[in-house]
Amino acid sequence: MEPSNNTGVLIICHGSKNNRWNDLVDEAVGDITLPYDIPVVCSFLEEVVEGRCIQDGIDELEGRGITHIIVVPLFVSSGSTHMDEIHYALGAQSNPTIPTDLQPFRMKAQMTLCDPLDDHPIVAEMIAAKIQPVIHQPEKEIIILVGHGSNESGFKEKWEQGMRSVASQVKERSHVKAVDIALLLPDQLPSTLSKWKKEEPNCDITVVPLFLSKGYFINQVIPSRISTISCRYIEQAMLPDPLITAWMEQQIKDAIRTQSLV
Repeated sequence: MEPSNNTGVLIICHGSKNNRWNDLVDEAVGDITLPYDIPVVCSFLEEVVEGRCIQDGIDELEGRGITHIIVVPLFVSSGSTHMDEIHYALGAQSNPTIPTDLQPFRMKAQMTLCDPLDDHPIVAEMIAAKIQPVIHQPEKEIIILVGHGSNESGFKEKWEQGMRSVASQVKERSHVKAVDIALLLPDQLPSTLSKWKKEEPNCDITVVPLFLSKGYFINQVIPSRISTISCRYIEQAMLPDPLITAWMEQQIKDAIRTQSLV
């Protein structure tokens, strides 16, 4: 049975001044295939993409007669402070946990708010696939997953909780000696690398970014923080990868099923 023709989907991600960053997201969203015909609109938190902010996406869907919007936040972690301000602006929580410039959105439609990527098995599947070509002796390999993180209490812990779950799944899939995590906020990467160099001097270390799309952090920040320590660096983001599209499709289908939008 198809969902009501009054149902639509709003994909929300951060956005960037780098057009290629945004294009990769648009390509992943454009590849979404569902067994029913419902509109899918992609919007960006950052207003650097003209006419594509979150309010624009809401207005577009409501202008097409949509009365129930499934919101899929294409973010790496629930620990992102952006998730908190989006929840507030969408009316999912009465007040923001930390100060935000984001104002409550105009929205008449009902909403179903999905979770971000967090520790979904698809994340571990993507990471395991990216490291597989460079892992020749798994028993002598240490993998360090690097995420953006946060200095804010409560948010930092959510980042670490999700990433540790991903790390455990990656270890199970790849059979390497260890998979650890490090945040850029606070700066944990140099100390984490030094720890493993000291504890396992005969092992190789591979640093893997946990970022949605390639930009400033993958290109500049992480390289600057590992420059003094010998390690392998997989300079890749999650996108492009068809598994991101598969994850969005699954989120939408699950929302339709659990909310009985049929």
